[in-house]
Amino acid sequence: METWAVIKSGGKQYKVAEGDKIAVDRISPDAKDTISFTEVLLIKNDKDLIIGRPLVEKAKITAKVLEDFRGEKIRVVKFKPKSKYLRTTGHRQSMTRVLIEKISL
Repeated sequence: METWAVIKSGGKQYKVAEGDKIAVDRISPDAKDTISFTEVLLIKNDKDLIIGRPLVEKAKITAKVLEDFRGEKIRVVKFKPKSKYLRTTGHRQSMTRVLIEKISL
């Protein structure tokens, strides 16, 4: 059985396991090597399920920063009918790809 956890980063929640590669919102550029997520909401291992209220105490997820990149471009359209108003802009989110190395309590 595999150990996995639910973490919170950038206002979003991610289900992660050791060895997973995930893309999260851009993490500060001074964290180039390894980072740790301390906002752990839930941990599931072979024996039991630990649910945080709201966070799991003394839990830490260690991850290695792989790269910084920009996500896909999305179109944002503003439109008002009957007034000939139409504006189209685009947005690309800055993201960081990390490799989950260790889940520890």
